[in-house]
Amino acid sequence: MEKDAKIYVAGHRGMVGAAILKELTRQGYQNIVTRTHAELDLCRQAAVEEFFAAERPTYVFLAAAKVGGIGANSEFPADFMYDNMILEMNVIHAAWQNGCKKLEFLGSSCIYPRLAPQPMKEDCLLTSSLEETNEAYALAKISGLKYCAYLNRQYGTDYISVMPTNLYGPNDNYHPTHSHVLPALIRRFHEAKRAGAASVTCWGDGSPLREFLYVDDLANLCVFLMNHYRGTETVNAGTGKELTIKALAELVARVVGYQGAILWDTEKPNGTPRKLLDVSKAAALGWRYKTELEEGVRLAYEDFLQNIAPTLG
Repeated sequence: MEKDAKIYVAGHRGMVGAAILKELTRQGYQNIVTRTHAELDLCRQAAVEEFFAAERPTYVFLAAAKVGGIGANSEFPADFMYDNMILEMNVIHAAWQNGCKKLEFLGSSCIYPRLAPQPMKEDCLLTSSLEETNEAYALAKISGLKYCAYLNRQYGTDYISVMPTNLYGPNDNYHPTHSHVLPALIRRFHEAKRAGAASVTCWGDGSPLREFLYVDDLANLCVFLMNHYRGTETVNAGTGKELTIKALAELVARVVGYQGAILWDTEKPNGTPRKLLDVSKAAALGWRYKTELEEGVRLAYEDFLQNIAPTLG
């Protein structure tokens, strides 16, 4: 990407979009276009088409999405499917209509089959059934990456897709019921420590294995791929390392300083038993993550203490 080219970051106030915006600025890109949700509702096709016709960005990072954890995905599947499918189709189509040179679509590792061979390679997509608890979100994301692939095939565009593993870091969502597991644990242990609670109860039995990537590392990869990758197949974004949810809970409790008991509610769902990405494609391109999990959790908790905890009362 040319340093003075116009770059649109969709979703710049979300965790991923904010990190991409910060990384672009760090690398010297100066002509960056953003819009808040109040200024541009990406679910409104006419508004999106008007924006692209007026701004005509050369490059687009599509990081806008409706996201949430197991609870939110299970409770609002129709909303997750509709909002994500509509906004991504609007943005990708308008980008193509207005001559966008390159677009990067951000997905999620939940697009892969529930029982995919581990670690999951990019080519295992659509080889078997999805995890039921986030099927709606996964179907929407699969549609977005496939639309990019079909545009490449039919019109010769250069639209790429990146599939991150579980993300965490600054600007994360710490909603008490609708957040992902790592930020949910940070908030839960923080509040338990503050209240002097004797125990904290977590969902499931703690056995699922998960991989986590610090969001600033993802942002670095996203910019790297826009400059070094062209291809229809998606690129996995992760660390290639995993740990159990039980071990994660213990790590978060240690970082937060909570010393009470950790209990498990086995009536609650575990979700997918294992989700480890094969990151050999990104590695072959010359990229590797920088932030180890414990350091990242400490950075995330520092951000929580500075920006979230004061708003909790």
